[in-house]
Amino acid sequence: MFSNHRVLPAARNIKDFEKLIQSNAEFIILLEVRVSQVKSLVHLAKRHNKKVLIHADLIQGLKTDEYAIEFLCNEIKPHGIISTRANVISRVKKQKLIAIQRLFLLDSHALEHNLSLIQKTQPDYIEVLPGLVPKLIKEIYDKVQIPVIAGGLIRTEEDVQNAIDGGAIAVTSSVKELFDF
Repeated sequence: MFSNHRVLPAARNIKDFEKLIQSNAEFIILLEVRVSQVKSLVHLAKRHNKKVLIHADLIQGLKTDEYAIEFLCNEIKPHGIISTRANVISRVKKQKLIAIQRLFLLDSHALEHNLSLIQKTQPDYIEVLPGLVPKLIKEIYDKVQIPVIAGGLIRTEEDVQNAIDGGAIAVTSSVKELFDF
């Protein structure tokens, strides 16, 4: 799905979003937007032939419960949803959208806990943060056989390449200089 894209650009604000809808990017990740803006932004992106992935946990004014996810899936209709919450991922899978489970690699305990959640939810993709640990990207993929996206602290082309070389299928980044890499 993301094979032609090394970097999945993430828009942190409207100005970044406006640049991305004019770019060559096929996918746009929406971060930190207001719930009142989501529908119009997704529709605008679709008019520009973009696929939108919404990070549900970061939508301002949205409580990420089953009703919010139902609203996003049925009313907003993004291409997919990113979340750290297993209940969100399960609901997104039922709605037949791309489900991306975001996990933070804080320590060994967090890694094992997240891997057990992933075994239950079976997301379509896993986003690993920070994405600067190529050895762990491969370890996670080897354990769950779910494609891994690297994110967080990806700031240079070298960071992108290291993550890809470590087994990530793509990286997410809000660093504008990497959007076309």
